[in-house]
Amino acid sequence: MTVLLLIIIYIAYIGLGIPDSVFGAAWPAIYRDFDIPVSYSSYVTMLVYAGTIISSLISARLIAKIGTGRVGAISTVLTAAALFFFSKSPGIVSMCILALPLGLGAGAVDAAMNNYVALHYSNTQMNFLHCFYGVGVAVSPYFMSVAMNHGGGWRGGYTIMFIIQSVISLIMLLSLPLWKKINTIPSMSEEPQKILTIRQMLSTSSIRSLIGVMMFSCSIESVCLVWGATFLADGRGMTPAKAAELVTLYFVGLALGRFFSGVLSSKLTPAFLVYAGQAVSAVSVIILMIPNGFAAVAGLFLIGFGNGSLFPNMTLLIPAYFGRDISRSVIGLQMGMCYFAIMLVPPLFGIIARNIGAFMFPYYVLILFTVMILCTLMLNKRIKKFKKSQI
Repeated sequence: MTVLLLIIIYIAYIGLGIPDSVFGAAWPAIYRDFDIPVSYSSYVTMLVYAGTIISSLISARLIAKIGTGRVGAISTVLTAAALFFFSKSPGIVSMCILALPLGLGAGAVDAAMNNYVALHYSNTQMNFLHCFYGVGVAVSPYFMSVAMNHGGGWRGGYTIMFIIQSVISLIMLLSLPLWKKINTIPSMSEEPQKILTIRQMLSTSSIRSLIGVMMFSCSIESVCLVWGATFLADGRGMTPAKAAELVTLYFVGLALGRFFSGVLSSKLTPAFLVYAGQAVSAVSVIILMIPNGFAAVAGLFLIGFGNGSLFPNMTLLIPAYFGRDISRSVIGLQMGMCYFAIMLVPPLFGIIARNIGAFMFPYYVLILFTVMILCTLMLNKRIKKFKKSQI
């Protein structure tokens, strides 16, 4: 039963990745179709992440009340419905209205599944969980490019994503009896946890540093996700369809980074995998600055490969650093703060792209990477003091 449940959780994480990448891949075609400025994507993404922040911050209480399984099922149904109506959207205003429920669905399932796997499964399985997220975000741009190249346009791409997400929603609904059975197994049951306030958690400097690392890692991921295709199209001269096709390699890199992190996690510690991923990301940022289309695609692939290992391994460190009894609250806050950064950071680049140009993308990523490294150094220093204080 535990293996079957893990498979279902992996499927849920594919569903989590699908909406995250489809909008960025479709945007070069959408803004041309609606005849609006390129920076208007910021309105949609900000509302998506506003919904995600809300559901992430209430996730600990929500999971305690209705359980991880129901949270996952409700969330995937909500995102499937939002994808359907996106495909029928007549303009940017309707997309903005639909963005909030899309975000509400994503945030709750993200926090719920992360905490459950961190507590009940191995390091390898946690990394593979995020590898399946990489599968989800890689699938979306691919099918979007197929739809665009075969006359279906971006609306056809959204319709395909709705069908896939609907199948995942059905699987999640059918899995609800399994969650009830799993909870009868002592080692797999959802044990009671302390519910901490945001103020209590943010008063701990090591938690603030950890959140800082995660916020800027996720900012890098989201900027590539939202603006990668636009950078290739407007910054490196590719057609929108070609950009949507090639940006898939970024998501392939993300999935592969998490896959190899999972393979290596039985021999290497989560902290080492974080540092290794940051080293790869450093090289990728340099490559991204080369003014060449091939280098741009290679740089995006390597950013996905390097940065991809950070999220699962940093999440694994939360129970180890701060204890199992508060992990749900810390992970919920972490998710909320990450999505807060994701809500603000890509729109800021939208302003830069509109006023200066999409060619500024590599320099923007460099700034985010530098701040992430500074937060990592602070975390290493502060967590040692935190552990000593707990002895």
